[in-house]
Amino acid sequence: MALKAAHLQQGQRAEQQACNYLMQQGLKLVTRNYRSPYGEIDLIMQDKNALVFVEVRYRKNIKHGLPEETVTYPKQRRLRATAEHYLQQTIKHGDIACRFDIVAYSGHLDDHHVNWIQNALI
Repeated sequence: MALKAAHLQQGQRAEQQACNYLMQQGLKLVTRNYRSPYGEIDLIMQDKNALVFVEVRYRKNIKHGLPEETVTYPKQRRLRATAEHYLQQTIKHGDIACRFDIVAYSGHLDDHHVNWIQNALI
């Protein structure tokens, strides 16, 4: 089996740290890396009565911008479409409150500097 590229390993590590961080804040993991024909959602979590779709972003160097700034409008459209796909496939009855959060890391992952942006997409 081939080793994953370093940036993919860092991305997985950032996702795991984001998951751990959010669980410490009281959220519960529902699923990770949900894929649809439209894209992928890194983490889907439960926060009380709300379903939270989480995009995790990591940048070692912020010279060209903050990691949260990389969630562009096209990326937001793909996230919404993937969330709708998830809801159509899994939520059969009733309405559920949903939100989109971004968990952004910059610098070295070991520093544990995290920026959690709740309700990041409108």
